Amino acid sequence: MSDLIDDAPEGLNAPEFSVSEISGAIKRVIEGEFGHVRIRGEVGRVSRPRSGHIYLDLKDDRAVISGVVWKGVAARLTTLPEEGMEVVATGRVTTFAGQSKYQMVIDDIKPAGVGALMAMLEKRKALLEAEGLFAADRKKKLPYLPEIIGVVTSPSGAVIRDILHRLRDRFPRKVLIWPVAVQGAKCAPEVARAIAGFNALSPGGALPRPDLLIVARGGGSIEDLWGFNEEVVARAAAASEIPLISAVGHETDTTLIDHVADRRAPTPSAAAEMAVPVRLELLAWLEGQGGRLAQGLTGALAQRGQRLRDLSRALPRAETLVEGPRQRLDTWGDRLPVALERGVARRRVTLSECAGALQVSALRRMLTNEQRRLDHLAARLAPALERGVARKSEQLAGLRISTRAVEKDISYQKERLERAFSRITDAGARQVGELRTRLEATDRLRETLGYRATLARGYAVVRGDAGLVTSKAAAEQATGLEIEFADGRLKLGSGKPARGKSPRKPPEQGSLF
Repeated sequence: MSDLIDDAPEGLNAPEFSVSEISGAIKRVIEGEFGHVRIRGEVGRVSRPRSGHIYLDLKDDRAVISGVVWKGVAARLTTLPEEGMEVVATGRVTTFAGQSKYQMVIDDIKPAGVGALMAMLEKRKALLEAEGLFAADRKKKLPYLPEIIGVVTSPSGAVIRDILHRLRDRFPRKVLIWPVAVQGAKCAPEVARAIAGFNALSPGGALPRPDLLIVARGGGSIEDLWGFNEEVVARAAAASEIPLISAVGHETDTTLIDHVADRRAPTPSAAAEMAVPVRLELLAWLEGQGGRLAQGLTGALAQRGQRLRDLSRALPRAETLVEGPRQRLDTWGDRLPVALERGVARRRVTLSECAGALQVSALRRMLTNEQRRLDHLAARLAPALERGVARKSEQLAGLRISTRAVEKDISYQKERLERAFSRITDAGARQVGELRTRLEATDRLRETLGYRATLARGYAVVRGDAGLVTSKAAAEQATGLEIEFADGRLKLGSGKPARGKSPRKPPEQGSLF
């Protein structure tokens, strides 16, 4: 500034400067006086454009200073600034000539003590709780025995060794480790990417998808555990489709991921205990259940066996059950021959009565009557047809009808008459034939049922003075006997011939007609 004043033209009290000269002079003065400063204040407006830089305001109750965090510095920050957060910013004060203002280029920014961190944590917690990320109904149930367990932690710390050792003691399972930084600026984005990466794996792929996730870290200060309080980690845990156990810090340490996770474990070892049951306890329980099953089966079989024996004592003996039916069978067996003989005799009498009712003369008379009736109908048919034709001719004579139509109708009616006469003749012949067939069948039945057929089989009919002889005593008392064989009769003794009726000679075939 003094150089510019010295170079002023002589005679003028107020030197002239260009805008750029005065802006540059101010910039050099400010940067020379405030090249490295630490400012404590509250973060006001925060802007994060796509360029990656962060623009913010540092304020207290009386003044406001604009600040900027360049993209490269922002990527290295442990804690990103948020509105309302009390921080200590380290950097240099400079000017921005384009807007005639001064601002602070921030190289580092940290919360201004534990109180500020806790206030910011409570603010985030209230925000996430208002969105429902802490709700109990959205928490998923842990699998009872997962096949594969994914662990998000540092691969070189004691945490992973404790988890593997505890899993090996309780129930060995396959473990996939996703190495991440568990503190510092890289902690939050790496943990969020690990949770999303495990969820992106496809079940049954080359790298199988875990059935359960454990996010673990050992104890530390609130600054060391701050990466697990970041909003990006909490939202990644809430979006996880795989059940997740949070095991960050010791039992007294609480982070945002603990509220969002499906289950919180006080220590990493406790998370391993939550993940799998004790194999020996399961084997003991299985053996106990097997013993109970065997005991239950044995008791049930014994109880049912005793019940069966009790029921068997109440049942009668097999011999007692069959005594009654056996006696009834014997009685019916004794009665069966007599009943059969009686049934045969009864049916034989019925047959004889039916055979006696069959008279050849009655059948001949019936056939003659039917023949006469048919002849009478045939004799009446021709005059009736003639009268009908005459009547129709008279009606036709009174009408003026075409001769061709009349002739056609006469021809049609004549054909109908011939067909009707043919059907009547055929019906009469069929009826006569059926009657003849029935008569012949009845005559054959008579011959079959008559006693002459019996004589042909070697039997004989004995007649005495009073008729048929059916016993030895009657034969001894008779003065003379006549024996009829199939081929004739033979007289024995000097008695008179018996007056029994000789069987009527059956008519010869065809003698009825």
